[in-house]
Amino acid sequence: MTAPGEAARRKPARRPTIKDIARRAGVSESAVSFALNDRPGVSEDTRARIRKVADELGWQANSAARALSGERAGCLGLVLARPARTLGVESFFLQLVSGIQEVLSARRTALLFQVVEDLDTECALYRRWWAERRVDGVLVVDPRTDDPRPALLTALGLPAVAIGGPAPDVAEPSAAPLLTTVWADDAAAMARILDHLHGLGHRRIVHIAGLPGLAHTARRIHSLRTEAARRGLDVRQVRSITTDYSDAEGAEATRRLLDAAEPPTALIYDNDVMAIAGASVAAGRGIPVPGRLSIVAWDDSPLCRVAHPPLTALVRDTAGFGRLAAGELLDLLDGGPARTTEGELPHLEPRESTGPPPA
Repeated sequence: MTAPGEAARRKPARRPTIKDIARRAGVSESAVSFALNDRPGVSEDTRARIRKVADELGWQANSAARALSGERAGCLGLVLARPARTLGVESFFLQLVSGIQEVLSARRTALLFQVVEDLDTECALYRRWWAERRVDGVLVVDPRTDDPRPALLTALGLPAVAIGGPAPDVAEPSAAPLLTTVWADDAAAMARILDHLHGLGHRRIVHIAGLPGLAHTARRIHSLRTEAARRGLDVRQVRSITTDYSDAEGAEATRRLLDAAEPPTALIYDNDVMAIAGASVAAGRGIPVPGRLSIVAWDDSPLCRVAHPPLTALVRDTAGFGRLAAGELLDLLDGGPARTTEGELPHLEPRESTGPPPA
């Protein structure tokens, strides 16, 4: 039986060559060279057939030369499949990349970073990078609850580290083969937040979460529900709603909640940007924080510290998380074992945005 992560250490599958294309298309290697380099010497029908075979085999123009060299590309890849409009205001990925780059710079390794619109495009990009031998390995972010990427990367033999994947004890038995993973205990972090708010006396608590379908979103939602039930809280009063992480959706969710017949007395936001937007909505409605509404930001940042009042926030070393992930991938490339590593547990920093609920 193959151990978890063992498949990720397999050697990359052999890349197709001009000889493979010639054999499949039933032509000479020179005819393949003419067709793929747009040179005269073959008919248009033959050229089209050769190109079709090349596409089916996943051939790219520079793959053969690089395969013959036997050298590393000296570059790691990172793809982010999120709406571009949500990135400019969120500090998490900037801090993560800074930590990754710190480690890679010491090893004189480049980082190829690309933003795409969806998961299908991300998977297509991995296939192209593999075929072109553009990267030696990839860092995979935003693990999904139903994620096609581990199986794809394992099949390609492209070394990878998943950042923020589930812990082994919560992984589904039917999940795709595990990649090397670094993760943070979102469940324990949520428990710390709920301990704080419950201890202050809050019983109507809403978690304004990020994108649905992300593994860490699911873990946080599950943890809130579990911790609420453990404390005997009404699950109709302690719940989660999802957003796209943007300030606009964070503000809109806050408006809807404050308009309810029984509005929450505490809100937990999945990032600092949404927390600041929510605090602004409360201020605009004359709702004092924390007199009538307590606010917690999942991610700490300078925005949380300079807000009025300063926001209670979950503090974690995001750059350190990036350094850990980059180090694990470099170790994997050097022949190290695939494994699952837990990052430092974030701690809650109470500030002036949380207090007892109104009487």
